[in-house]
Amino acid sequence: MRAIEITQYGKPDVLQLCERPVPVPAAGEVLIRVRAAGVNRPDVLQRMGHYPVPAGASDLPGLEVAGEIVAGELSDSEFAMGDRVCALVQGGAYAEYCIAPLVQCLPVPKGLSLIEAASLPETFFTVWSNVFDRGGLLAGETLLVHGGTSGIGVAAIQIATALGSRVLATAGSDEKCRAIDLLGAVRAINYRTEDFLEAVKAETLGDGVNVILDMVAGKYLSKNIDCLADDGRLVVIALLGGAKAELDLSQVLRRRLHITGSTLRPRSVAFKASIARALRQNVWPLLESGVVKPVVHQVFALTDACRAHEAMEASQHIGKLVLEL
Repeated sequence: MRAIEITQYGKPDVLQLCERPVPVPAAGEVLIRVRAAGVNRPDVLQRMGHYPVPAGASDLPGLEVAGEIVAGELSDSEFAMGDRVCALVQGGAYAEYCIAPLVQCLPVPKGLSLIEAASLPETFFTVWSNVFDRGGLLAGETLLVHGGTSGIGVAAIQIATALGSRVLATAGSDEKCRAIDLLGAVRAINYRTEDFLEAVKAETLGDGVNVILDMVAGKYLSKNIDCLADDGRLVVIALLGGAKAELDLSQVLRRRLHITGSTLRPRSVAFKASIARALRQNVWPLLESGVVKPVVHQVFALTDACRAHEAMEASQHIGKLVLEL
């Protein structure tokens, strides 16, 4: 099969087309004929040598796929050979065939293309796990999303809004802020021209937000703490602004704040299966009704994976970047 491999750690041009054997599914796994694969920032970090491949996972990049099941044991499942699915994987999505745990596969939502379906798993699994499971966001509460036009941001804004929460989100341009407004957020904050803490306080009448989904960390920590309402929850999912910062623990004590974080890739298949079940029950109906919509910014050929990574690093996209096979 054709695949894209990381020939060495470095710039996007280290991504090169290669030939690899078609992988063979083990017990509990299926083989997917890949039609589309999502491109995510963890792929960029892996290419640069900053995101280690878990033991036993493919060294090929790519964490989400959509295509047809072509091999594997399906007797105890809802799926049949040839069914269209999308799946979260530990790696290997930048290829014509990819292995996925069966319990991490979801049917392509009715009305969606395979390209749209490929934009869902990594971001939707991440959002559900962190905003709703770890962050405990409830209907009627307010969520602040940093990076509101990233793939994760676009998903978080739509899902939280659809489930009855108010969403504020930050972005780095007026164009991106207009996109955030269209996604349903009650307030878009241009962090280049506004102080997001002041904007949050104004929008919440000084109360602060209940949950923050943060992919920046570092220099944002102090302001994030100040943005939180009493009993607020800060959930960190990336460290784009740095891994270290000072923390005023007196606020954590006095206002009963929760600070947590997670990374999804090394978690167990059983853990990811529980998220898949929650998404099927709570979010897939929203996708099929059109209340929540995939936002695909640009589609690249598999052989243009280098250009897709350049686009990711330029950070001008709104929504997801996808490879088409």
